[in-house]
Amino acid sequence: MSEALKIAVAGLGTVGGGTVRLLAEHAGLLAERAGRPLRLVATAALERPADLPLDGIPTFTDARRLIAETEFDVLVELMGGSGGIALEVATAALAKGRHVVTANKAMIAHHGARLAELAETSGGVFAFEAAVAGGIPVIKALREGLAANRLQQVYGILNGTCNYILTTMRESGRDFAEVLAEAQALGYAEADPSFDIDGVDTAHKLAILTSLAFGTVIDLDRVHIEGIRHVSALDIQYAEELGYRIKLLGVARRTAAGVEQRVHPCMVPIRSSIGRVDGVFNAVVAEGDYVGRTVFEGRGAGANPTASAVVADLLDIATGRRTPTFGIPWHRLQALEPAPMEGHRGAYYIRLMVLDVPGVFADIAAALRDEEVSMEAVLQRGRAPGETVPVVLTVHDTLEAAMMRAIGRISRIDAVVETPRLIRIEDF
Repeated sequence: MSEALKIAVAGLGTVGGGTVRLLAEHAGLLAERAGRPLRLVATAALERPADLPLDGIPTFTDARRLIAETEFDVLVELMGGSGGIALEVATAALAKGRHVVTANKAMIAHHGARLAELAETSGGVFAFEAAVAGGIPVIKALREGLAANRLQQVYGILNGTCNYILTTMRESGRDFAEVLAEAQALGYAEADPSFDIDGVDTAHKLAILTSLAFGTVIDLDRVHIEGIRHVSALDIQYAEELGYRIKLLGVARRTAAGVEQRVHPCMVPIRSSIGRVDGVFNAVVAEGDYVGRTVFEGRGAGANPTASAVVADLLDIATGRRTPTFGIPWHRLQALEPAPMEGHRGAYYIRLMVLDVPGVFADIAAALRDEEVSMEAVLQRGRAPGETVPVVLTVHDTLEAAMMRAIGRISRIDAVVETPRLIRIEDF
């Protein structure tokens, strides 16, 4: 058997702890599959968890010292953060010609091109299967398994926290704030959940998938981002009546105007592959010209699924399997040509809270007509003269810019008493 692959792990939190356990528990299996042992030689963390199998393995409180004072082949960076110490030690390891494996989607979304360049010019590997969709092997699928295809679009549920919240709202009939508090109590949402519920986490992951799918430089600034704070139990109820489920999706799509990158709540058909994915699960769908539609579903976070993806990258390194970081050499990645969001075409759901007074619906219809927005269906339950009632509209495919102008006109109608709520409809 060949010489052991020497591994250093920086970060012993949820994923780092899971990775250490997996390396210990499956040591024999991993050695058999790699043709060589995978040996943990050092770790870095502010505190050394007592429940991890770390006997005889040094733990540095400063990851910089780990890089400077340890002989290792691969750094597994699991500290997180788009910059700071995580970026510093990843850069230092690659500059020494070492390999780096990470689950740090924020760092990749902000600095992926630079790290890919450094890896490919210094002879190292920069691998990040665990950064998107946890245990689902979607990075390898896009970079290698679907490499023979010209991909038209990639989309998916990329954040388990949001999917759990939306699923629980649907199943329980409760509203967003209550379900978010429950998700925090159960550990599915952070104390500060903004990164998740405002769509930033999904945007990081989508920017990475876009680069892999279309051979472009990661361009996080070109991602249109909306979160789920405004989705109400009432919207979810109406979605069910209309035959849809509401999901927070990341969508990357080729269009004649360029590449769309957008993160926002979507109504998707209940029977679609993406519509049936509930709870904390993630799903990614890729559409290629030869393979057609492929669907990947599984646990998108957690210690064990994410550790599984980290160790999959370690096995590739141990066996000498190498592919350019983003599927093609870094210097051949193209600048992304973004399709402006205002040029997007699609169908829309609009919920209005209006005073039930004569003429209000005529005013709403006139605002849509003047912007050439065509209504498909209207839902209104009962009458309550002089009181506030919900009115739900769906409209046929229309230009985003026209839809936004129409929404602006509708919001200025005196009888419309709340900000109109808009959710895009995707017919996947």
